[in-house]
Amino acid sequence: MNDPHRLTTVVLIHGLWMTPRSWDHWKTYYEGQGLRVLTPAYPGFEIEVEALRQAPQVIADLTVPQTVDHLAQVIGELDEPPIIMGHSFGGTLAQLLLARGLGAAGVVIDSAPTEGVRVSPPSQLKSLLPALSNPATRKRAFGFTPEQFHYAFTNTLTEQESREVWDTYHVPAPGHWIWEYGLIANFKPGHQETWVDYSADRAPLLFIAGGSDHIMPAAVNRSNARRYRKSPALTEYVELEGRDHWTCAAPGWEAVADRALEWALRSSALAP
Repeated sequence: MNDPHRLTTVVLIHGLWMTPRSWDHWKTYYEGQGLRVLTPAYPGFEIEVEALRQAPQVIADLTVPQTVDHLAQVIGELDEPPIIMGHSFGGTLAQLLLARGLGAAGVVIDSAPTEGVRVSPPSQLKSLLPALSNPATRKRAFGFTPEQFHYAFTNTLTEQESREVWDTYHVPAPGHWIWEYGLIANFKPGHQETWVDYSADRAPLLFIAGGSDHIMPAAVNRSNARRYRKSPALTEYVELEGRDHWTCAAPGWEAVADRALEWALRSSALAP
């Protein structure tokens, strides 16, 4: 059995339209509890938000396999299996890492789906429409306007509060990721880059969904969690009423961070 007191490392993986800066609150919060916290960037995203906004080609050229391999290398160099937490597309990446046998436990928050999750609620389609309405974005980095961001990410905040989040954190996302993994993957033959074996064993995994999330609604996370029903591994789902996609920093984020950590420590202690 794993000793929960030995699990001192947490790896926080950011999502699209974000950088590791989006985890600043959680990093400080967890470090204050004596944990070692890593917030690895996607390859090329190691620079500050302001500089990355000026380097859209770095974003446009990035691939999922490059990103997963990079994160796997970071985790593989640790002296203990960490707790892996991912937000949004970081949740997809966390699932791919767990499928590689990495991590002592995983928590995905407002996760983008892995391949095979076919649920697409109207609010998700509306959130992604600005990118999907222009095929040229498949080869570019795509950024939200402040108004689009407010609807997709921060719909429980005021317009002014949302603009402050956009100013501080927002960067463009790889357009082809939005197309390939948000629209096309389920219609291509064979397994794609976000496929996982849903029946395989792995570390325990918790899905945390926001009841007011527009871009990755609770229905998407619930469907993703259900895909693992044939796995012998522990998979649980919880829905937090009234929380939007910016749940990692919106007011009340501390309760989400506590719930994620407590579950991961408890569940990893139960794993063989």
